[in-house]
Amino acid sequence: MFTDRFASFQPHALSLVRIVSAFTFSLHGFQKLFGAFGGLGGQGGKAELFTMVGFAGVLEAFGGLLLLAGLFTRPVAFLLSGQMAVAYFMAHAPRGFWPIQNGGELAVVYCFLFLYLSTAGGGRWSMDRSLGTGK
Repeated sequence: MFTDRFASFQPHALSLVRIVSAFTFSLHGFQKLFGAFGGLGGQGGKAELFTMVGFAGVLEAFGGLLLLAGLFTRPVAFLLSGQMAVAYFMAHAPRGFWPIQNGGELAVVYCFLFLYLSTAGGGRWSMDRSLGTGK
């Protein structure tokens, strides 16, 4: 009875998780591309577009916006999950094994959250669902 009542909120909760995580993820891209929120290194710097960091910024900003809208949720989430796995192993893992020590906790969480979204879809409040192309 208790679990049945909360289970009915699952489609809404899925959408909220997607929306909030996509919004916060896109902020990383805006920081890299446009120098928003203190920019790179907190000094207002921007990444060069045709660099690995610039490409990551494009994926984060525009992939995050697509996820925020719930448009092409599954393929975009899968792509971003892979980006976060690459980011973890290239930028964080060389600094140590444990994510808490190498600063990679957020990359790990985003990686697995996006992997989940790639299987679950965008939820009830998504453009995919409005267009009839998703769950």
